[in-house]
Amino acid sequence: MFPGSQWRCQTVLSESHTRTIRCVAWSPDGQYLASSSFDATTCVWNRKSSSSKDTSSSSQEEWTCDVNLEGHENEVKCVAWSPSGKYLATCSRDKTVWIWEMLGGEELDFECASVQTVHSQDVKKVIWHPHDDILVSCSYDNTIKMYREDGDDWTCYQSLESHESTVWSIAFNSTGNLLASCSDDQTIKIWKSMDGKDNWKCLATLSGYHKRAIYDISWCPLTNCIASSGGDDTICVFRQDNDGRNELGDASLPNFSLITKITSAHDTDVNCVDWNPSIKGLLASGGDDELVKLWQLNLDA
Repeated sequence: MFPGSQWRCQTVLSESHTRTIRCVAWSPDGQYLASSSFDATTCVWNRKSSSSKDTSSSSQEEWTCDVNLEGHENEVKCVAWSPSGKYLATCSRDKTVWIWEMLGGEELDFECASVQTVHSQDVKKVIWHPHDDILVSCSYDNTIKMYREDGDDWTCYQSLESHESTVWSIAFNSTGNLLASCSDDQTIKIWKSMDGKDNWKCLATLSGYHKRAIYDISWCPLTNCIASSGGDDTICVFRQDNDGRNELGDASLPNFSLITKITSAHDTDVNCVDWNPSIKGLLASGGDDELVKLWQLNLDA
């Protein structure tokens, strides 16, 4: 625990979902919290202040479930907010990706802006580009799909295919010009946008570092390091070399080196990793051993 910090359970949000909650996500402004569940619904919780507009005062807060989004036929695996806060994306075991648009008005409300049916298997995860309203999904069908708004609807404008098995997770770098993906095929792929937003290509494959499926990946916005975790109970950390240039000095081909490998990071599968967005080098991990661990990476050592 950091000096001077104390943790307590401030609020319990209940009586909305009826089965396992798989994912939670904050809106960019911190006003709303979305939760997705195996009960096939997504709830949007509204952070309200009982007597003050100062939402930093925890004693004044109350939360209400103002919206329950229904439509998926099966478990909702992931939920994510767009950087503008205008859109919410969900994905499901029913092989679909839904894009919900927040409506203006006094009451919180959403409408379904699009239902994407381009995946042929369970959709594992959805993420948004860090700056633009571009959505990315990955699936058990071994592919990554990219979507953008096109007139009155959304369209899948590119399918990224290089993995040989389930793509478990995806992560953008801080600028959004590189995308990392990890897979059941025990590899990490680095994709680059060749013309700003379109025409993504796989330019690097990191393999031989994990001995089993790689379940999660996180790209640190402060250090530009990539952390991966998997079914081999291991966490790996990679750093991009030479300011993004490979050994030939070509900036178009990213080159990454392993700088840390933590074997037996958990007693069993390491299911997730996530870098702290404001504390340099602080990584959280979670495993099947029912533990959350915090790791501090010292790049100056």
